[in-house]
Amino acid sequence: MCQNMSGLSTAEVEFRKKAGLSNESVDSSTKTVAQIIRSNVVTYYNLIFLIITILLIVVGSFRDLTFLPIIIANMLIGIIQELRSKKILDDLTILNTPKITVRRNGSNQEVLADELVQDDVITLSAGGQIPADALVLSGNITVNEALITGEADEIVKKEGDSLFSGSFVISGECMAKLEKVGKDSYISGLMLQATQTKEGEQSEMIRALNRLVQTVGVIILPIGAILFLQQYFFSGATMKDSVTGMVAAILGMIPEGLYLLASVAMVVSVMRLGKQKVLIHDMKCIETLARVNVLCVDKTGTITVPEMEVAQFILAKDQNLAAEEEKNKVAKTISDCVRALPCDNATMEALQQYFTEPMENSAEKIVPFSSATKYSGVVLAGKAYVVGAPEFVLRQDYAAVQGIIEVFLEKGYRVLVFAEYEGNLDGKELTENATPIAFILLNNAIREGAMDTFRYFSKRGVEVKVISGDNPVTVSEIAKKAGIRHAEKQVDAATLKTAEAVRKAAKKYTVFGRVTPEQKRLLVQALKEQGKTVAMTGDGVNDILALKDADCSIAMASGSEAASHVAQLVLLDNDFNKMPAVVMEGRRVVNNIGRTASLYLVKNIFSMLLAVFSMLFLIDYPLEPSQVSLISVFTIGIPSFFLALEQNRNQIHGHFLTNVLIQALPAGITDFIVVSGLVIFCREFGVEKECVSTSCTILIAVVGFMILYHIAKPMTTPHAILIAAMVIGWLFCMLFFSELFAITAVTGKCAMLMIVFAVITEPVFRYLIQLVETVQKWGGKLKF
Repeated sequence: MCQNMSGLSTAEVEFRKKAGLSNESVDSSTKTVAQIIRSNVVTYYNLIFLIITILLIVVGSFRDLTFLPIIIANMLIGIIQELRSKKILDDLTILNTPKITVRRNGSNQEVLADELVQDDVITLSAGGQIPADALVLSGNITVNEALITGEADEIVKKEGDSLFSGSFVISGECMAKLEKVGKDSYISGLMLQATQTKEGEQSEMIRALNRLVQTVGVIILPIGAILFLQQYFFSGATMKDSVTGMVAAILGMIPEGLYLLASVAMVVSVMRLGKQKVLIHDMKCIETLARVNVLCVDKTGTITVPEMEVAQFILAKDQNLAAEEEKNKVAKTISDCVRALPCDNATMEALQQYFTEPMENSAEKIVPFSSATKYSGVVLAGKAYVVGAPEFVLRQDYAAVQGIIEVFLEKGYRVLVFAEYEGNLDGKELTENATPIAFILLNNAIREGAMDTFRYFSKRGVEVKVISGDNPVTVSEIAKKAGIRHAEKQVDAATLKTAEAVRKAAKKYTVFGRVTPEQKRLLVQALKEQGKTVAMTGDGVNDILALKDADCSIAMASGSEAASHVAQLVLLDNDFNKMPAVVMEGRRVVNNIGRTASLYLVKNIFSMLLAVFSMLFLIDYPLEPSQVSLISVFTIGIPSFFLALEQNRNQIHGHFLTNVLIQALPAGITDFIVVSGLVIFCREFGVEKECVSTSCTILIAVVGFMILYHIAKPMTTPHAILIAAMVIGWLFCMLFFSELFAITAVTGKCAMLMIVFAVITEPVFRYLIQLVETVQKWGGKLKF
């Protein structure tokens, strides 16, 4: 095939860019600025706030618009935090984006994928992602199209074959011409699919919050409408009082800051992790990782450093007495073979660094390494040589040397065999005899800090599974050195012939060797079927299927581009020891949002019960909107943001919504009991409406601070300062902004009733907590 190998000229590139034939992404994996602003401004609850604002203006109740600054502040906080997070993520993504080698003006250049244009001639090599649909001009490569077809089969592509964007090069090297770029190629949709959260894939916490917010959103409108009708038509209240009563009830029922709080806490976590060189593609993985109880790791790049080195090589025949001359001759032959092969993986790189003799014989034919066949091959001077895994190369003759090899495996070495092959090298499984010439011993050093990391996970009940393509005995020895529990429980995945055998092995073993890409995926699926929350680390093309199926996927930036794009979390500095910090961040988010969410839910439960109570007993709603805003700011709003962003390393237990409801129910019911009781008694004793309203405000604030004290335990110095500051702030507003918040003087009769109900608040709250705990204990685990 005759093709122009000099590539496009600068003028031709510019012409194609102007014609819209560039490889620019159709969309971004992060929101645009406009999308961020719109998602924070155009919401269902903001529409409700707009409606009640108009109603309050119409009836002239301007004092009750005090909630507006809070709503505006919430929107601004959300927008600012998301914009900051976007900047960090975009900067990290740019830094982590690999470059493509393209031929232009007769020379090679490196450009980003979105700078390519149609008809560009690019060079593709192992581990790289094909950036656009292309045609092979020269060379041979093996590709994995798993992200397109779902199949893990390796496909050989030679001159004239088509390449599909979104697939990955496993081995070999070629030059290819781009045929379909940008919106016309598969890669645009693939990249978004790999880096964005799909609909319905939210974490448990976000699902629970969505369900809660949506449920409240449906309930508040009919309750608000009925309450207005009841007060205006049946209780004889004025239009202004009816509107303000309805608005106060609605404000109490709206969890206005809850979803914002969760979003801000997650965004802050993304920013914190970003500063530690941890790139988050999907925020839900922060929570998921905090709940993980099985961690699947690869040996290379996770337990050990990715760089391999040849420790030594030993002749297969008469190892102890081999003449130095014979050994040098074999070394030269090995050197000729490995230097002829493409340096497309860590093993070959180590071999080429060790065997450095100048080439004496040119290769007549080469077969790049394939993870399916486990060997590389070269034909020199009419003889075929292979280097690869002994079991796959020697096959039926492996038993004869198994004892020798296992001695090295038990010492933690990875063993390759260099052999002469009697058949024809065609890149497929070997079928003829292979005579071993030498055994090559390689190893990887254990990562610094790896033992501490695995010890950390072990103490916290996280089971570690080592899934590797290497020999299971070797992997087991290395896993033992790294301090992984039960590392002696190892199995050769090549013996697991069926999916059912893989599922059974998942329960029994810790170390899995000789694992194929499809088996990695099956192992992850089997663990998930056992009810485990599975995290998977990977850095190669053969990990992508398992990464996509895991609950939380983690990639090393030094690995293949494929793994980095598919993973939800990328360790940009390749430091697996960052994992404890990521887990701690997840626990901080989930635990803190859980306890602060209960503060919001207390207000929702109380307001809903009080609204229903007012409708049933035909009494005016006792609170005004400005009073609800005052209470919310100092007992919920400000404290929740401080509590949500502090450290919290407690292990996560139970379901998110169950935990929140258990904490909120006693407090919400306590609020309702004491306030409704106070309203009834004040009504019987003829207390004026303004006095009742002020008394209820004070009583709710007292209960609110009591709940805040309970939620903030353990009572550290910062927590004590926070509560004291909130009490002082509340008193200051009560005394100096009394008119703004509708606070009036109370009569002696009303004050006495308020004190009585304030006193009974503590025992009511305490006994309700005990009741809920008893119901939980005897009723079993609550389901929501």
